[in-house]
Amino acid sequence: MIQQDPLLQVLEQYWDYKDFRSGQRAIIEAAMKGQDVLALLPTGGGKSICFQVPGLLRDGICLVITPLVALMKDQVEQLKKRGIAAEAIYAGMSHRDIDRILDNAVFGGMKFLYLSPERLQTELFKARFDKMPIGLIAIDEAHCVTQWGYDFRPPYLQIATLREIKPEVPFLAVTATATEEARQDIIAKLQLKNPFFFVKSFERSNLVYSIVEDAQKLNRLIKIVQFITGSGIVYVRTRKEAREVCEWLDHHHIAADYYHAGLPIGERFKRQQAWIEGRTRIMVATNAFGMGIDKADVRFVVHMMMPDSPEAYYQEAGRAGRDNLLAYAILLKGPHDVEAIKNWHAHKFPAISTVRTIYDALANYWQIALGDAFEESYSFDLADFCKKFEQNAADVNYAIMTLAREGLISFTEGVFRPSKLRFIMNRNDLYRFEVENKNLDPLIKTLLRTYSLGSGDWVNIIEGRLAQAMNSSTKSIQDGLARLDQLQVIEYSPGTNSAQVTFLHRRCYAKELSFDMKRLQQLEQQAFNRMQAMIAYTQTNECRSKLLLAYFGESQHTVCGQCDVCRNNTKSAQSELTWQRQVDAFIANWDSPEAITWPEFEQAFHQVEESELVHYIHWLCRENKLQEVEEGWRKQAF
Repeated sequence: MIQQDPLLQVLEQYWDYKDFRSGQRAIIEAAMKGQDVLALLPTGGGKSICFQVPGLLRDGICLVITPLVALMKDQVEQLKKRGIAAEAIYAGMSHRDIDRILDNAVFGGMKFLYLSPERLQTELFKARFDKMPIGLIAIDEAHCVTQWGYDFRPPYLQIATLREIKPEVPFLAVTATATEEARQDIIAKLQLKNPFFFVKSFERSNLVYSIVEDAQKLNRLIKIVQFITGSGIVYVRTRKEAREVCEWLDHHHIAADYYHAGLPIGERFKRQQAWIEGRTRIMVATNAFGMGIDKADVRFVVHMMMPDSPEAYYQEAGRAGRDNLLAYAILLKGPHDVEAIKNWHAHKFPAISTVRTIYDALANYWQIALGDAFEESYSFDLADFCKKFEQNAADVNYAIMTLAREGLISFTEGVFRPSKLRFIMNRNDLYRFEVENKNLDPLIKTLLRTYSLGSGDWVNIIEGRLAQAMNSSTKSIQDGLARLDQLQVIEYSPGTNSAQVTFLHRRCYAKELSFDMKRLQQLEQQAFNRMQAMIAYTQTNECRSKLLLAYFGESQHTVCGQCDVCRNNTKSAQSELTWQRQVDAFIANWDSPEAITWPEFEQAFHQVEESELVHYIHWLCRENKLQEVEEGWRKQAF
């Protein structure tokens, strides 16, 4: 009897996949053996499967550390849909909710616990971690642990302290992008012991990289989306640009929508789903869009602005062509783009005096007293804050980023968390309470009639639905639920949809804040170097794919043959090759409705080297001059 592969069995049972992608099995097998792992898998390479499969199979809980709250929530929801017990802890949750989740992690029943690196040093977590049956610790976005990475976060440096408490638990660190310098630093900072090291090639042979210089970017965008069929993403820098570019596409009768972190979560989800399902062709978005979205058939990604680093560009461009079919990554470059990105860099690292001013303003915004707010989260409205304190939004944003990088606060963009409640009073006491509190009796009866609350489990609720049922206002329902919570009839956790600021230390005088100036200067210099590398990418006369691979420490001896630089070079060489002009004429004069077959090409150009003819036909296909079909090729643009 043939014994079934347990890894494939789990993969098919929970994810309905028949086999692993390249590299996944080797990573999983190393983790199953208890070996530390550092894996570099490009965007779309299936990083989550690499820790979710061994996390499910190993005894105990898989602790997943990630800075991406939206991704965290999405993965937890997907795991729950598959019948896997998973929870997440993030900013904005009540102490009571966090307590409950951590207790469940200690006393059993949970397989995955997701949390941000900032949570590792909280008293609530530290008091429970030693008692948790941890089987695997997964570190997502592992480049954040190194100052050589493009998104360094000091709280990641605390991850290694977990080894002191549970030295036998293996670490599995994954990231999409890291230079050779960053890789070595990740190993050192996480104290990985003789790690299994896997690097999947950064080459995307199906992705055509291009820089298009045009002062009239909007007009050029229309030409691009009319020329390339299929679904696409258009990246912009600001929320205002997202709306304006979307309106421009709509004006030209192109089905588009826009997405940014400032939209309500319900609206974001609705727009995202419409795009994933193909009801919206193009999504115009800030870089808040795309992380963790599994859509394989994206045919193009267009950048309306220059990203700040090759890492960011590679990740965003890499969301095209995950089905391994031909796709395009196009960066539109205007005459003032280099100046604009340099100006942006100058503002990204504000003066420390500005950072201290914003810190004080944040504390005053919520009226936090000195010594208070330790591990407390507050809803944050950027527009309201700027209006009250007469601050520039960009200055506030970058000051908050600096405070977060230094581990003084954590900041989370708006993440939806639904309201939920459960009854804690038994039925006999509840009946007596209703008799004695006639004003709250209708709300209790409506709750029991609308939701299944008899088990004492937490249930997600919608206050608006209750208000409609009682012909009341949402505010009255919220007040009534808060009163029932105060009287210990229920536990009520109001939902939130706003950005969250969490103070990781007690509020102090701004002048007492400690900043690692040497590290900040290093980070600024490294950000400057990455910006310069991005500028160089847009100005090069070398193969773009080869240049990107070299940046990530991967040598490629041959050019890609399909980026804009290679195409221009090929066209120059072709001017002397009369047989290629003859091929063009042969195709242009093909009048038959039937496809051109290979024997017909071979007969017409028997004097041409077969490999050269095949290469040129493939080039014509990439240029959309020919279309490959089952019978051969059909002419397109001749």
